[in-house]
Order: sequence, then structure tokens, then C-alpha cells
Amino acid sequence: VQLQASGGGLVQAGGSLRLSCVVSGSTFNSYVMGWFRLPPGKEREFVGAIKWSGGSTTYGDAAKGRFRISKDTAKNVVYLQMGSLKVEDTAGYYCAAGRGLITSVMSNPIKYNYWGQGTQVTVSS
Repeated sequence: VQLQASGGGLVQAGGSLRLSCVVSGSTFNSYVMGWFRLPPGKEREFVGAIKWSGGSTTYGDAAKGRFRISKDTAKNVVYLQMGSLKVEDTAGYYCAAGRGLITSVMSNPIKYNYWGQGTQVTVSS
């Protein structure tokens, strides 16, 4: 399984950005696709996740109300649409894939089997 994240960049506070994660190498019906971020000097943080089958989503506290995760199964892409960006959203953003995860463990990065390389998002004031 391979994951390739892209779409990061420099954006002003209050702006929007959409990240993409192209997944390949398997069929993903039993997978959960997660987004995590690593802010400078801080620990990895759960952003949100989406079930490949059905599309139900769950979000971390920092993302609720501002970010939205979606997927395009035909293109094998998972998106992270980010809005109302804040300086504190500055981080490396990583997509990950975990097989058969239940909602209660989706925020736990050690439950994910595969990781992409990350894409940097920098929000300026």
C-alpha cells in the first residue's frame, strides 16, 4: 500500500487549502483513511478520518467545524479540505491507512498500518 499526500503550501490566516492523498496498492473497502498533523515542537495530532466503505467521518477537536474529509473512490483519493485556517494549523500533514479500525481507535496513530510522506502547511498571520 502506498499513500502520496500533496497540496500543502503557504496560506494566510483565514484562508483555505485542500490536501489530497492518493492511495494505491490494494483494495480499500475495509480501510480507514486518517489525517494526522505534526506541528513544530509538538506531538502528532489526530485531524480526522474517513471510512473507505460508507464514507463516515470522525474529527479531532481542532478540525471540527473547519475541516472536512471526503474521498473519491473512483480516483482512489482522500481529501482534507481546510478552512478558516489559523497560524496554529501550521504543521506537516500526513495521511495514513488502517485496516478495520473502529471509531474508538481512529485517533490512535499506532493503529494505522501505512503512512504517506507528508505535506507541509504553513499559515501566516
